[in-house]
Amino acid sequence: MEANKEIDTRGLNCPLPILKAKKALSEMASGEVLKVVATDPGSVRDFQAFARQTGNELVEQSSANDEFVHYLRRR
Repeated sequence: MEANKEIDTRGLNCPLPILKAKKALSEMASGEVLKVVATDPGSVRDFQAFARQTGNELVEQSSANDEFVHYLRRR
């Protein structure tokens, strides 16, 4: 998937990946896609809840090699 912006939150635990994503999304235009790379297994659940609460669309989530990748579309 193509992303307009990517942030690396590897090594950070909740709530830091969410906070960094929130800040990055605030600097993006509506409809743009943010890619977040995380190592916190809880980030899968956290980003699902974050998308529901903020109205941003969680487009895709995947995991490989203990890394979790989340794609969010700015509302």
